[in-house]
Amino acid sequence: MTSPSELAAVGASTIDPVERVAAAIRAHNIEAIVVDTGADAREVVLALIPDGAEVHSGKSKTLEDIGLHAELMDSERYDFVRKQTMAMDRTTNGRQIRKLTTGPDFMLGSVSAITEDGALVAASGTGSQLAGYAAGAGRLILIVGSQKIVPDLDAALRRIDEVAFPYEDEQVMARLGVHTILEKLLIIYGEWTAGRTTVVLVREPVGV
Repeated sequence: MTSPSELAAVGASTIDPVERVAAAIRAHNIEAIVVDTGADAREVVLALIPDGAEVHSGKSKTLEDIGLHAELMDSERYDFVRKQTMAMDRTTNGRQIRKLTTGPDFMLGSVSAITEDGALVAASGTGSQLAGYAAGAGRLILIVGSQKIVPDLDAALRRIDEVAFPYEDEQVMARLGVHTILEKLLIIYGEWTAGRTTVVLVREPVGV
């Protein structure tokens, strides 16, 4: 005879793995929305941002892949911080740039990995986007492809070393002629304030 615990284990194993991760995220006071495609994710994110809102994003291949970065750059619907900072001199306006990018009303981005129990792991060389992720932004929206789901934190760190870092190093070398560095990690286990953070989980692979 099958025991109740064995029945529960069988039931858990048949749950869609993406939905299982979404449930783990929700248990940590973070909203999770599951969509099928990058196009779906873009529409969901745009629906979450009111017209005229101040929006910032870190450098993100995920946002580029789903067309969200282009939408924000080309549209006049939002006050996109990156448009301002791209026109500013980092030597003379460094303090203003820092304030604009660390405390926007809406922060968009992604993470390098997400564990099966719902921990979101972001890596950075400078940490410029991590302040907004952790607490600076009023609202945080993260778009994460399902290929970034890993079993645990050890696997998340391996994914950063083996997948995310090599890609970013190649991009920085091509753009600036120097190698990147991995200096800072942020692990988001949950939120104190309900409604601050939303994770859009995309079934198809998006980003790196």
